[in-house]
Amino acid sequence: MKRGPGARGAVFALAVGLCCLSATAVWFFHAHGWQYLYGDAESHLNIARRITDSLTPRYEGVGTVWLPLPHWLMLPLARVDALWRNGMAGAIPSAICFVVGAMFFFAAARRVFHSTAAAVAAVMLLAVNPNLLYLQSTAMTEPVFLACLAGVLYGSVCFAESQGWVSVAGTGFAALAGTLTRYDGWFLIPFVAGYFLIVGKQRRIAAAAIFCAMAALGPLFWFGHNWWLTGDWLAFYRGPYSARAIQGGTAYPGLHNIRLAILYFAAAARLCAGPALAILGIAGTFAALARRVFWPVVLLALPGVFYIWSMDSSGATPVYVPTLWPFTWYNTRYGLAALPLLAFCAAALVAIAERLIDSRGILHAVRPWQAAALVMLAATVPWLVHPHPEAWITFQESRINSESRLQWTARAADYLAARYRPGSGIVTSSGDFNAIYRRAGIPLRDTLSVDNELLYLAPLARPDLLREKWAVVSANDLMQRSLLANGHYTLELRIVVKNSPPVEIYRR
Repeated sequence: MKRGPGARGAVFALAVGLCCLSATAVWFFHAHGWQYLYGDAESHLNIARRITDSLTPRYEGVGTVWLPLPHWLMLPLARVDALWRNGMAGAIPSAICFVVGAMFFFAAARRVFHSTAAAVAAVMLLAVNPNLLYLQSTAMTEPVFLACLAGVLYGSVCFAESQGWVSVAGTGFAALAGTLTRYDGWFLIPFVAGYFLIVGKQRRIAAAAIFCAMAALGPLFWFGHNWWLTGDWLAFYRGPYSARAIQGGTAYPGLHNIRLAILYFAAAARLCAGPALAILGIAGTFAALARRVFWPVVLLALPGVFYIWSMDSSGATPVYVPTLWPFTWYNTRYGLAALPLLAFCAAALVAIAERLIDSRGILHAVRPWQAAALVMLAATVPWLVHPHPEAWITFQESRINSESRLQWTARAADYLAARYRPGSGIVTSSGDFNAIYRRAGIPLRDTLSVDNELLYLAPLARPDLLREKWAVVSANDLMQRSLLANGHYTLELRIVVKNSPPVEIYRR
């Protein structure tokens, strides 16, 4: 495999191409106003903002359920009013992580397959996926975790070759970042440690110990963070804002049924990756195993295994897909966890073809780059045949599930933007309403919400303490009752949208 100046030029060209691809996707989704269709993306951005822009700015604004690294990455940009308002404060870190992750993925594939053609095929199968391109244009956490996972993959395969401490430290750092991004990262730790024990030579125990010491800092920090803020070190798992509390014990397909969990996750993975890549990835798995490429297959399969296990046992991870009962969209994007695995294994087909060419001369009619082009073309055919967002499952999921929220957000924001005067103050129901103020250009420090804890609880018990000029609340919630009990607020606007509680705007 060529590693000279020409190879460095190819790597540079690939990096530039990925930056252009990422920037184009960000521009496209931003221009159409689609970056914050996902309610989670809106929440991630506003969490980063409220750490510094709040009546009670403080470290605790990061919360206790979603892991903090994505919010920390957005924080410097979210402080800038223009970047917060237009949403780019969330998109820029995601896009950077997308490019970094893709480059680590390329480097790992080239080391494993000893083929630049196969590595380019792997990274392009990953990078041109429109579902991933959409998420990397928003404040979602998947692109950040992609960078962490690719870093762990690259660092671990480097260690197998070099046995160096730098590889151990790099892998540990990437794993630590992953544990502070998504809970999938916690699941990786024992498997990566086991890999170090298997492939390590004289320093295997020390390497595994150093890796574990670094990676475990993430979960240990999060346990301590939750205990410090709530008194319960497992508040992220069983607290009032946890996924379990939101699910509320409601049954879903796959709960305590591993076969259904596999079925629903596989359906989500096929919809996210595309049917052609799903087939190529499955075939490529056998090709990879035939080449004794075991560890990358195992590592990249672990996030999918985590979701299947979580669907089956946690009671808090439902996945609904439009092709299976109840024929709806919810957490369908979790299927993207299988995309790196499918892309990597599909690239193994290119590596197999190149090996046959080199050793036997059987495939003289098909050169390595031709094989890579054929694999990439076959995998992208579904997206080329249907080149519109309605064919992208992550976009469809976000659009369908956000229709009512976007309607009341837009109407409330337009109403307040024309009437609100800075410093007047707004009492509001929940963090979901922060989207109104971002759109209207109202600083979060002008709002009193549940995020302000004691300041918010006081008027619930003593309605006479309310002094804010405006109120934006959900009908029939506790704050609305305090407003009515106060007696000095007049209903100005009631927004009624299908499939959503009415939103009411009051003026004092």
